[in-house]
Amino acid sequence: MNPRLIAKIIGLLLLVASSMMLPPALVGYIYQDGDVWPFIEGFGTLALIGAVPFFMYRNIHAELKIRSGFLVVGASWLIVGLAGALPLYLSDYMNLSVTDAIFESISGLTTTGATILTNIDELPHSIKYYRQQLQWFGGMGIIVLAVAVLPMLRIGGMQIFRAETPGPMKDQKLTPRITETAKALWYIYLGITVMCTLSYYMAGMNMFDAICHAFSTISIGGFSTYNASMGHFNNSLIEMIAVIFMIIAGINFASHFLAWKSASIRTYLLDTEVKVFIGFLALASLATSFQLYLTDTSGSLYESLRQGTFQAVSIGSTAGFTTESFHLWPGALPLLLILFSTIGGCAGSTGGGFKVIRMILLFKMSMRELYRLIHPHGKYLVKINGKTVNYRVLDSVSAFFVQFLFLLCVFGIILAGLGENLTTAFSASLACLTNLGPALGDAGSNYASLSDGSKSILTIAMIFGRLELFTLFILLIPAYWEF
Repeated sequence: MNPRLIAKIIGLLLLVASSMMLPPALVGYIYQDGDVWPFIEGFGTLALIGAVPFFMYRNIHAELKIRSGFLVVGASWLIVGLAGALPLYLSDYMNLSVTDAIFESISGLTTTGATILTNIDELPHSIKYYRQQLQWFGGMGIIVLAVAVLPMLRIGGMQIFRAETPGPMKDQKLTPRITETAKALWYIYLGITVMCTLSYYMAGMNMFDAICHAFSTISIGGFSTYNASMGHFNNSLIEMIAVIFMIIAGINFASHFLAWKSASIRTYLLDTEVKVFIGFLALASLATSFQLYLTDTSGSLYESLRQGTFQAVSIGSTAGFTTESFHLWPGALPLLLILFSTIGGCAGSTGGGFKVIRMILLFKMSMRELYRLIHPHGKYLVKINGKTVNYRVLDSVSAFFVQFLFLLCVFGIILAGLGENLTTAFSASLACLTNLGPALGDAGSNYASLSDGSKSILTIAMIFGRLELFTLFILLIPAYWEF
């Protein structure tokens, strides 16, 4: 492990985090409605702190080893999340405690979309923009992490990358160099964001709202500039645009790259994960709409289809936008929607959750065991897109499933022990582990009523969920720290 190299990288991350303070400061200056100085102060503070280790070790040039890589990836999300909380804490308009500022910042950065704010409509434009920007940069960080960085750490690296990336991407990189890969992903991410912004604008949003909601749509974050989220606009065209772009953002960005490079949609048509993802969302939409219509919740068949489709896609992709208070819907529908989020988006997307490819593999593994009971001596291979999946990948998926359930139980029990009711405790734990955001019970509208202890635990859950468990779990193993 090279402490000086790690310090240099962390310093660079803080410098990058400081630069994120400038756009919201500019927005505040343009709208002249307050809260410019917290961002100026945040910029100066973070730039100073980050410059010290970065320039002190600027001549350190070494390869980032796997052991150091785990620490850098795990620490970077925590450090940038804490740095992002600085202007929120300094803001006189927000008046947040340290716990609340950190919760809001990390919720944005991890694209969870859980919020403790109850007065979003009244916030200055600078704060509104900053929350959306946090999600957008967090979403891009997730893609680069999943497609470019984790492969080097062999959690993903090209071996996990091949395991979780569907179709023809299994045996090749996007580009030969990691820097070129990151650049290609940035272009695609930015291009889709611009298209989403223009679509929202032409559908009736003003440019500010269009940019802000495009940020949270493409990052599958779910933050909004209004308390009522997408319900504020009450516009079916805007909701349809959101559904389309949430689905696009929930698909592996490596597949988008290949489709763009080949100028063909064949990449999607041949991809098992994409087909299952879209099929799952279609099924969830129909089930939700049917239940709404049967219970006469939305009033008409059209409204049932409209609300059911939007909420199913939003929750199923882990975006977390809302048009109505779905946690108050009758019967088992709220629980069903929360469970939809467990599957989440495709691997290599901005979506959270367990990931579709893992669910496909778990299903195929369970079917294999059933066939083995019938034919004990038979040989059954697990295949995706006609290719046999390596047994190490299957072991990794099984371990992930166990760890996910273990963390869900641990976080849920801790929250219950801190005084939250069982519905709130377990739904909030699931919503934060899957990076969904909206939960049930007391966390249905927002997380403001939860205790500081509960918010702290859920902040940890968000980071675990976004870094896909393994990256943080390995730092808890004593063998990792043995030199």
